Amino acid sequence: MNVNKELVKGSTVILILTLLQKRNMYGYEMIRELEEQSGGVFTLKEGTLYPILHTLEELGMVESFWQQVQGERKRKYYSMTAAGKASLADKTKEWTRFRSAVDKVIGEVGV
Repeated sequence: MNVNKELVKGSTVILILTLLQKRNMYGYEMIRELEEQSGGVFTLKEGTLYPILHTLEELGMVESFWQQVQGERKRKYYSMTAAGKASLADKTKEWTRFRSAVDKVIGEVGV
């Protein structure tokens, strides 16, 4: 069953920040990790991910740096800043409240 793109769109920032809370990552790594952890529900394209990362960087929530691992090409990694951590905490509280309210409304519906 596919998930409406508008639902995914509203959750991409919290998902990206959550990944970066765990470790520094490069873009394609984030795409793979989201897809794997969500069982294929979240399949971001590069054209979706990178504008979000650039916006988060402009807002001071993430920083980027270039790194080369031996035997591999140089990659641009992203890490979360203190502002990003604070934003993630706020967004997590907001998401929990939202999810709880939705569950209260539709939770008793036999799906």
